[in-house]
Amino acid sequence: MLDSLRQAATTWVAKLLLGLLVLSFAVWGISGSIFGGPGNSVLTAGETSVSIVEYRLAYDRQLNVMSRQFGTRLTREQAAALGIDQQVLSQLVAGALLDEQASEMRLGLSEDRLAQLTAEDPAFHGPDGRFDRQQFEFVLRQVGMRPEDYLRNRERVAIRQQIVDAVAEGLRTPDAYLRAVALYQGEDRTVELMVMPRSIVEPIADPTDAQVTTYFDDNKQRYAAPEYRGIAYIKLEPEDIADEDAVLPDAVEARYNDDIDRYTTAETRRIEQLVFASEDDAKAALEKIRAGTSFEDIVAEQGRTMADVLLGTFAKNRVADPAIAEIAFGLPSGGVSDVVKGNFGSVLVRVTEIKPANVQPLAEVAGKIRTEIALEEAANVLLDVHDSYEDARAGGETMQEVASRLRLTVETVEAVDSRGRTPDGGEVNLPQQRELLAEAFDSDVGIENPTINIGATGFLFYEVTDIIPARDRTLDEVRDQVVADWRDDEAATRLAQKAEALRKELADGRPFAEIAEELGLELKTRRGLKRDSEDLDLDRSGVAAVFGVARGETGLVRGGTEGSQILFKVTEVFEPASAGPDTVAEQTRESLTQGLSDDLLDLLVAELQSKYEVRINQGAINQALSF
Repeated sequence: MLDSLRQAATTWVAKLLLGLLVLSFAVWGISGSIFGGPGNSVLTAGETSVSIVEYRLAYDRQLNVMSRQFGTRLTREQAAALGIDQQVLSQLVAGALLDEQASEMRLGLSEDRLAQLTAEDPAFHGPDGRFDRQQFEFVLRQVGMRPEDYLRNRERVAIRQQIVDAVAEGLRTPDAYLRAVALYQGEDRTVELMVMPRSIVEPIADPTDAQVTTYFDDNKQRYAAPEYRGIAYIKLEPEDIADEDAVLPDAVEARYNDDIDRYTTAETRRIEQLVFASEDDAKAALEKIRAGTSFEDIVAEQGRTMADVLLGTFAKNRVADPAIAEIAFGLPSGGVSDVVKGNFGSVLVRVTEIKPANVQPLAEVAGKIRTEIALEEAANVLLDVHDSYEDARAGGETMQEVASRLRLTVETVEAVDSRGRTPDGGEVNLPQQRELLAEAFDSDVGIENPTINIGATGFLFYEVTDIIPARDRTLDEVRDQVVADWRDDEAATRLAQKAEALRKELADGRPFAEIAEELGLELKTRRGLKRDSEDLDLDRSGVAAVFGVARGETGLVRGGTEGSQILFKVTEVFEPASAGPDTVAEQTRESLTQGLSDDLLDLLVAELQSKYEVRINQGAINQALSF
């Protein structure tokens, strides 16, 4: 990863010139001393020099950027490993070379243009979006810069930009290049493949004693025992000190009565409502029902179905229309209401099913209520217990003594490594395990350590009881594991050899189907495979391998299942018929153009470096990084 970061850091010249340098003053916090600076310069390019302060401010700025990317403040050692010091030096060399070239070309900037650039800077805009002199002075005071220093720096950056624009302005990616990209992105392939499991070279005979000994000697560090530590801890959360036996029955009954709604299932009714166009129509229908006509017949006369009139099964407080709810919960099962003024007009309501309210008896929920009360009381005294523990330890009592007096439980782990594994290969389950293990392996035996918080309401007390140093295990201790590992490695080696032999046969013209049939394996065909395809058998590296050979060629890649190999042959390659410059996505086109611009600017800086002598003062760099 570090190599990748270093490589990426060396290609930022264009970004430096086009963006970073333009607004550098606002981020670096350049002060007036930057232009006078200490006597020594970090570098010179021709007659242009960069001071120690300039280097340090640029370094700090880049360190802050990288720290934000990693989500933590990088140390000086980490910054050096990432090559930040060299990256900043390269950026400053590029800027100095451009300044020297600008000086030779006698480039300049009018006062009107400088004023315009300053006024356009959003950092100096007021609430109305226009240049504000007070905001200008405030921002410069915040970064410790005098107005004249800012203007001088702004002028220098603008002059550099003239050179950059002369090189890269108006650059566009050639159509031939874009067409090649379109062909590359749109190409698809047909590939035949065969997944070879480890089983085709098994069984693997047990190794000889000599083979086991040699394998163990070659991999001794792999079987070394890590450092183990014994840990004693006390977990202090409400459930750890809750005393249900202390909760009186009267308290349980009182809580039950106060919260009776929690234990009550409300009465529900299945309700039907038939809506009429007018109150008169509703009254006429009601008279028919009272005369003996069924509710179902009235529904049919209205051109409805029973599904149309079903409102649903509800508790009273869940019925949307209060008028309907009041009537429905006053009817007997099967009863039809008088005409009701509902939200949607005149309606008749019928109740077809009633499920009475149900109240759980106290006996069924007493245990749950008792636990709740005990936990609440424990939470109320938890901080007092915490303080009592801390005071007792400060007074010289041991963990076991305090635990016994406060009726706390001491849990012990005889031996665990920093990854949470025991000597027999098992895993422990500790509270706040990651933090506890990290702290324990940074402590010593018998030391009273700071409390570890458990969420917002709990605490964890711990101490190290034993330290078992890391050591080399003997062969007898790990023989079974060594034999298993030898067998795994031997199987992988044999499979790789067999796979390579089969690849050569396939490349020499032996039919793929014949090879698969001989091994009793399935020959699969993948059509329309693209460079960004997701495949069940081929991972990204496998797809890349398929596109790394020509049509008719073969290859081997690691399989998705453990220990497997995939033998493949590319049988067809198709280029997209409509590939052209216009088929490349706009974002890709912009990225390619930016890349060409970067390359040109890199070439410019390289040319200027051969034209103007660049001298680096390593002592001044060390001085810059020392304060």
